Amino acid sequence: MNRQWMEARQTKYAAYVTVYILVILCIVSVANVLANRYNKSYDSTSNKRYSLSDQTAKIVKGLSQPASITYFDKTSNFQTGKDLLDRYTTLSPKIHLDYVDPDKNPQAARAAGISKYGTTLVQIGAKKEEAKSMTEEDITGAIIRDLKSNTRTVCFLTGGGERQIDDTDRPGLSHLKDLLSKDDYTSKSVSLLEKAEIPPDCTVVVASGPKSDYQQPEVDAIKKYVEGGGRAMFLLDPPLKIGRATADNDALDNVLQGWGVSMEKNLLLDLSPVGQLLGVGPTIALVSNYDPHPIVNEMKGTATGFPLSRSLTIKNTDKATVQKLFESSDSSLATTKLDTPNINPSDPNNKRGPMTIAAAGTYTTGKENSEGRFVVVGSSSWVANSFLSFNGNSDLAMNAMNWLSSDEDLISIRPKPQEDRKVNMTGAQFNWVRLSSQFLLPGALLLAGLSVWWRRR
Repeated sequence: MNRQWMEARQTKYAAYVTVYILVILCIVSVANVLANRYNKSYDSTSNKRYSLSDQTAKIVKGLSQPASITYFDKTSNFQTGKDLLDRYTTLSPKIHLDYVDPDKNPQAARAAGISKYGTTLVQIGAKKEEAKSMTEEDITGAIIRDLKSNTRTVCFLTGGGERQIDDTDRPGLSHLKDLLSKDDYTSKSVSLLEKAEIPPDCTVVVASGPKSDYQQPEVDAIKKYVEGGGRAMFLLDPPLKIGRATADNDALDNVLQGWGVSMEKNLLLDLSPVGQLLGVGPTIALVSNYDPHPIVNEMKGTATGFPLSRSLTIKNTDKATVQKLFESSDSSLATTKLDTPNINPSDPNNKRGPMTIAAAGTYTTGKENSEGRFVVVGSSSWVANSFLSFNGNSDLAMNAMNWLSSDEDLISIRPKPQEDRKVNMTGAQFNWVRLSSQFLLPGALLLAGLSVWWRRR
């Protein structure tokens, strides 16, 4: 009887164990399937080093057709590509990854025209683009080039003392040119003095800080271009009369007034204590709040800075609709004394902020799907090589360019370079860390152990 009871008990326990094992196997299997289908992770690094940017997510999630990303490298180096490329597959099921070893599959490498290891090829439909490097910025750039079939050219005006795209010094725009190329824009210089006509291949025209007055034929060409459906960006500095003076450029100002934008002849000073914390002076207007507009909707919480800026006033006209993008802080003021470096902040003639710094507008041409677009900013220094990398300045520049070229789908916050978070120590600090980790901490543990042993012996 006792034996039968023991056997029944063992059978019951065996059944319990079998059920438990089956339940655990089911849970593990379901968890594994869910993990493969829904790859979720949390990036706790301060600069989101292991996360893709908002722009990448926006572009990849908006894909309307499959995209193939192929990484060509030695098999032993595949992990180098996986660390970045696998993140793309979590954004959309339309992303297909493939890893090819040119040594093991030379036919595939030869067919793709691959001649070096570590090359990434992105194909959407029949179009293929090679990423310039193994970074998110260049992988996403290749996707953008696949998606954009038309050539987009940004024409920078010359002849009036403007900032130049081939100038690599601090005042130049070579960094902006490089930034544009990563979004598949072509940049070139255009002089309206030679021929007062905007070339037909210009997608966007940029007047970047002219020092001298535009001649009337140049102004007429700009006016005709925008009012005919063209796109233009005007970066106009205060007409300072010290150092290398900046002309008033009244002829261009009159055209902008006809579109609802009046350029004030003043200089903005930002007395906010935030500037002191960031290590910038009062001649740099800081902005962290933005008005609703496609150019700046994605920039909430991102600061931008505008050295040597002026204010502007806006109003709608019968054919132009103008919207403010952002304004100076409550602690700002504007002085009209432009011929002296000595500014008195307590001067009662100073205008108090906030004041509009940038605006965007559209011009009704009367033709269907052919509106003119323009962006006006009271500073050009913010896109110069010396200041383009300041917080969100590069994002603002590219967002404005995307809006002007009707590429609103590209407007977002772009990939940021990885921060160097290494800890640099002096020789004395390094010796102290080594002494404490190799001798002091082990010695303290040894003494604690001896003390416990002594009490219990």
